[in-house]
Amino acid sequence: MARLALALDAATEDRLLADLVEHGHTVVARLVGWRDLLESLDVLAPEVVIVGAGRGTLSAELLDACDERGIRLVGLASGDAERAHAAQLGLHEVLDRSVAWPEVEVLVSGGVPVPSRIGETSARPSRPASVIAVWGPAGAPGRTTVAVNLAAEIAAAGHTVALVDADPYGGAVAPSLGLLDEAPGFASACRLAGADALDRTELERIVQRYTAPRASFNVFTGLVGPSRWPELSRERVTAALGAIRAWVEYVVVDTGFSLEHDEELTSDQFAPRRNAATFATLAAADRVVAVGLADPVGLSRLLRGHGELIDLVEPERVDVIVNRVRTSALGIDAHSQVRQTLRRFAGLGDATLLPHDGKGADAAILTARTLRDAAPRSPLRAAIRDYAFDALLPVPEPAPRRGFAFPPVRRPAAG
Repeated sequence: MARLALALDAATEDRLLADLVEHGHTVVARLVGWRDLLESLDVLAPEVVIVGAGRGTLSAELLDACDERGIRLVGLASGDAERAHAAQLGLHEVLDRSVAWPEVEVLVSGGVPVPSRIGETSARPSRPASVIAVWGPAGAPGRTTVAVNLAAEIAAAGHTVALVDADPYGGAVAPSLGLLDEAPGFASACRLAGADALDRTELERIVQRYTAPRASFNVFTGLVGPSRWPELSRERVTAALGAIRAWVEYVVVDTGFSLEHDEELTSDQFAPRRNAATFATLAAADRVVAVGLADPVGLSRLLRGHGELIDLVEPERVDVIVNRVRTSALGIDAHSQVRQTLRRFAGLGDATLLPHDGKGADAAILTARTLRDAAPRSPLRAAIRDYAFDALLPVPEPAPRRGFAFPPVRRPAAG
C-alpha cells in the first residue's frame, strides 16, 4: 500500500481513482500542475507520484526533486508528443494514458523506488561499499536505534544505503520503521547467496524501502523469531554482505549481542552456529560501532564486551558510543564520569557520548520513523548525525577559492 500524489487530467483521474483506492492505496494530493506538486513534496511525503507526461504536469525540476527524495515517478502519456517529452527528460516509467489500473499497479507496487533517470539507475558505486557493524552487549543498549539513525543520516548526506538486520536472536529494525517483517529479507538474501543466485534483480525484489524526504534507504529486515537463526550461516552471511556492498555505497548492519564461542565445543563440528552471523559481520566490517548504556550496569557490560570484541576486531576498526548519558543515573557531570571510567578501565580516550533524549526517542517509536523525520531538532539525532559526519563519511574536498575578476585599472598616461 502506497501514498500517492496525482497530477492528472480530470478524466484520467476519475477513471483510475476507484481502482487505486480499492487496491488499498492512499491519495495524499490531487493537484493540477507540476509546480504545485513540487512545492508539496516535503509536506505530503508521497511514495509514488503519478502525473501526466505533458509539459504542464511533468518537468525536469519535478523529476530531479523526486529522485532526490527517493520518490517513484510514473508518467501517463496521451500520445507520441508526450512520450517524446518524457524521454527527453529521462523518465523511463511511462505508460499510455488509457491503460487500466492493473498496469499502473505493477509500477506502483513493483519494488524499490529507483531514480527515474536510466543513467542513474544503471550506475554502480565506484568503490566497494563501507560496511558498518553496530554491536553492543546484552541489555538493550540501543544498537537498533543507533543503526537505524546512522543509516538515515548517511542517506541524508546523499549516499545510497542498505540497513541490514542480522541479529540472530530476533531483529527489531522492521517494527522500528513500520515495515512488514513476515518475510525476513536478510534471511532470503542469505539463502540466495548460498545458491549463488543473489544478483541485483533479486536484491531489489526482496529489499524493502524506508521512504522519507531526502533520506530514503533500503532495508533488509531480520528474523521474525529466533527459531530461524540456522539460516544465517557464516558463509551465507559473508556472501550476502558481499553482494549488498557491491550494490550500494554504505551498508549498516545491526548485529547480535553475543560473542560466545561455547557452541564451538559441541561434538558436532558441522552443526550451525547461532552467533555465526555476528562473527561474519564483524569480520567483514570496515568499522565496528560498539554501543553501551550509560549507567553502572551498562558500562560494566560494555567494558567486558569491549575486551572480547577487540579479540575479534582490530582496535583501530572499533568506535565506542555510550548511549543515554544522564545525571539521574551517574550523578553530577555524567559526561566526565563516563569518560574517566572508559579511560581508567579500558584505556579508551575517545568515545562518542549520546544524550538521554526520551522525548525524541519516544516520538520516533510512536510514529515508526527515524529521529530525522520524527524529531528533527532532537539532541540525540544531532549527536548521531555529528558522529556520522565526523567518523563515517568522507571529508568533503574544500571548494576552490573563487577570485574576483575585476577589469584592469587603466592609469592615465604621464603627461
